[in-house]
Amino acid sequence: MAQDSRVVAVLGPTNTGKTTYAIERMLAYRTGVIGLPLRLLAREVYDRVAALRGPSVVALVTGEERIVPPRTQYWICTVEAMPEGMGCDFLAVDEIQLCADPERGHVFTDRLLRARGQHETLFLGASTMRGPIAALVPHVQWMTRERMSDLTYAGEKKISRMRPRSAIVGFSVENVYAIAELIRRTKGGAAVVMGALSPRTRNAQVEMYQSGEVDYLVATDAIGMGLNLDVDHVAFSSLSKFDGRRMRPLAPNELAQIAGRAGRGQKNGSFGVTGDAPPLEPAVAQAIMDHRFTPLTKLNWRNHALKFATIDTLIRSLEAPPDHEVLVRAREADDLKTLRSLSQVDEVFARASDTASVKLLWDVCRIPDFRGISHQEHANQCEVIFNYLHQGGVIPDDWLARQIRRIDRTDGDIDALSKRLAFIRTWTYVAQRQGWTSDLSHWRDATRHVEDRLSDALHSALTKRFVDRRTSVLLRRLGQKEAIVADVNDAGEVTVEGEFVGKLEGFRFTQDKGAGAAETKTIKTAALQALAPHFHLRADRFYNAPDTEIDYTEQGGLMWGSTAVGKLVAGSDPLKPQVEAFVDDVAGQDVIDKVKRRLQHFIDRKIAALFEPLLNLSKDEALTGLARGFAFQMVENFGVVPRGKVADDVKSLDQDARGMLRKHGIRFGQFTIFMPLLLKPAPTRLRLVLWSLANGLDEFPEAPPPGLVTIPAPQGAVEGADTMAGYRIAGGRAIRIDMLERLADMLRAEDSRGGFEAKADMLSITGMTLEQFADLMKGLGYNAEMGEREKVKATDAVVTTDAGQTVADVPVMDAAQDVLPTAAAGTEDTPAADDVPAEVAAIDDEGVAPIAEEAAETPEVSDHIPEVSETEVPVGKAADAEVAGPETETFYTFTWARPARSGGNNARQGGGRPAGKGQGQGQGQGQGRPRGKQGGGPRKGGKPQGAQNFSARPPKKEKAIDPDNPFAAALMGLKDNK
Repeated sequence: MAQDSRVVAVLGPTNTGKTTYAIERMLAYRTGVIGLPLRLLAREVYDRVAALRGPSVVALVTGEERIVPPRTQYWICTVEAMPEGMGCDFLAVDEIQLCADPERGHVFTDRLLRARGQHETLFLGASTMRGPIAALVPHVQWMTRERMSDLTYAGEKKISRMRPRSAIVGFSVENVYAIAELIRRTKGGAAVVMGALSPRTRNAQVEMYQSGEVDYLVATDAIGMGLNLDVDHVAFSSLSKFDGRRMRPLAPNELAQIAGRAGRGQKNGSFGVTGDAPPLEPAVAQAIMDHRFTPLTKLNWRNHALKFATIDTLIRSLEAPPDHEVLVRAREADDLKTLRSLSQVDEVFARASDTASVKLLWDVCRIPDFRGISHQEHANQCEVIFNYLHQGGVIPDDWLARQIRRIDRTDGDIDALSKRLAFIRTWTYVAQRQGWTSDLSHWRDATRHVEDRLSDALHSALTKRFVDRRTSVLLRRLGQKEAIVADVNDAGEVTVEGEFVGKLEGFRFTQDKGAGAAETKTIKTAALQALAPHFHLRADRFYNAPDTEIDYTEQGGLMWGSTAVGKLVAGSDPLKPQVEAFVDDVAGQDVIDKVKRRLQHFIDRKIAALFEPLLNLSKDEALTGLARGFAFQMVENFGVVPRGKVADDVKSLDQDARGMLRKHGIRFGQFTIFMPLLLKPAPTRLRLVLWSLANGLDEFPEAPPPGLVTIPAPQGAVEGADTMAGYRIAGGRAIRIDMLERLADMLRAEDSRGGFEAKADMLSITGMTLEQFADLMKGLGYNAEMGEREKVKATDAVVTTDAGQTVADVPVMDAAQDVLPTAAAGTEDTPAADDVPAEVAAIDDEGVAPIAEEAAETPEVSDHIPEVSETEVPVGKAADAEVAGPETETFYTFTWARPARSGGNNARQGGGRPAGKGQGQGQGQGQGRPRGKQGGGPRKGGKPQGAQNFSARPPKKEKAIDPDNPFAAALMGLKDNK
């Protein structure tokens, strides 16, 4: 052991500035070497020294990295990579207490015994090393440094309640990842630091923490080895670790080494436990706070004087026992295990036949097992490398290129990237060995570039998985108690501090769905706090918006453009609904009230505009008695009421009352009493909403598309919904109320007892096929008997018209228009059903059937059939008609059939049971049948069967002239001049 230099042992707890003191002492000399326990710490010290002296005179040497300028003065190294025999002025070894480490202790012990600077040597470490150093290093000088800040025990605390600027320590990769994931969910994210990370990845993660981008650090015990971090609190998630062979509890001095990272410089720190770790024993916690630990008595040692005559000689020299009582032989390390394995391989044993070969084999066996797959896998790899080096002097370029190329991929998850990074560290180590490759510079750069790419990819993957930048930023700003500013673009997207947090839809904030459950509260709190000014600005803009920008939906929602801002709720009056505004509570009561007022103004004006006739009816003070009561029912039913529902009230109204009601636009139809102006699409849409609110429906029926005369009957519709929609269900379809009244006017002229067929106008106004019309008529209470007959073509008969033409010469449609009467029903000039005299139409409260007028005499049909010779073909008939047979057509004969009594809004609702003159309820046979043509049953071929009896009706009672009619005087004059 050299004794020609000043040797100083600088001992003390963490945060005493020992490493900083060593750097200052080294820079006071022309040359120096400092050995550090981790390549991460070596990189940190290298950056500090290079910043002070310039990179041209500072070297960095680790197992996987080598930066050696030509004019190097200061060497920053890992302890294993420290150069020997350089004769430097200054030498220092940090964390010297690692001499007791079972894995690497023998290396530190060797430096303690043999590494010296020519002028000064420093050994930096814990006070527990005082005894072994005194026993092994003669003439050592002592320097004790006190901790610059206090360290206190804070007990147990949940991870979710961990304060900012805390480091949580785990002792396995799985544990570290699990903690980091939990912190991401609850705190916004954490940086991850592990010894297995490359310096580039580790530095990027530490920088993210140091800059305040995240407030939490999750690490292994690697942070205990001199890394200078801004940590206020250290929490242990476990109190035991796997040391390579077994799980063992951490000694108090090991806990103190890690806990001492809290409170750097003059800033106090604390430590405690979290997760599944049990609370510390009071004595252990007190020892850590007082920095009092059991002194070390034994140091690991391995013989440095190796003999390379043969493999067996080398193994024996490695197993030599120590010659001092403080020293104990180190347990078998990975390099010795690999040497033993390769010594059993015949080819390797044969090649290692001289001293140089054995030295080469030993250098290969010292390649670290970064991959950690298995000992045998590592030994096999070392065997291949040794054979290449022994046979060719260097590793073949193509083989080395293939190994690196397989690793040079940046896809995959964190585990895949970590494995590739461990693999490339092996080839980085190999590329650093002098003489192992044909081009040292090329392969050093090649492996370094791959490691850098993988390091960047791993940093990105770690950040993406364990950092929620948005939540982290918002939490930090909330903690600073500063005003948070939000930006809202035209699409309503909200960004706070540059981070997208959700959308402002109307006056409600919708949080980004990408956030997890744990982040929801944080994001919403920050966003709503920042959005407070925007709510007031938006409320002012909404209050001054025109009604054209606001609308209601068929389910009662209130929209501002495409955004829901409220909904309608039932009020005390069906025509006066209330509004409920969709506004976040954080917007304030002023904003809520302003939005509600604007919505109430809108719906009140909309009802006043669309239901003006109905509102005028309700306000008419001139209506009294039965007329006023009937008007109340019309208002209560939103201007549309089935006639059957108010049949008795209609009968009770005199002509004066009806006249007053008609002035308000009420039409007394045969099936429905309604106000035609309220059947337009806009009032119908609003009527359905108001009716649904008044009836407390959960799902509102939708308004039919405008312009359709008939629609399919809605399935499962609420009773009365068809009437509110302006339709009446009849069979499988529903027909519009006003068109039904036009159809009723046409049917009134037909023989509903003897039977009649559908006319072209009937099909035209309904827009139906004959089959659909038959189903409709069944729904209205008619029988529809289907039959077939020979189709009469326009060219089959020769009929002379008044103009001398034959029917065959006239177009079919024109002929039909001449023959079929054109109904004028449905216009304002058409008399209403209640104005038809009783002799023509009688309506009761159960069924409806049009009353046919007196039938014209049926012309006699000649029984004479002219004979046609076999060769003669009638004009207009094809020559092959006899062969092909006559063409047939389907027709329906409709007769009135009083429908069975049933509840609901069925076919007979809205009309009464027809009765003849003088008929009443309970009369004899024929009750409920329509008056009109008598006798005859269903017809075949369109002709009635059996004899028919005709009788003249009594003269019709003249209708009284409405004195309020503006044409009353003219009508009276015409009557007098008859």
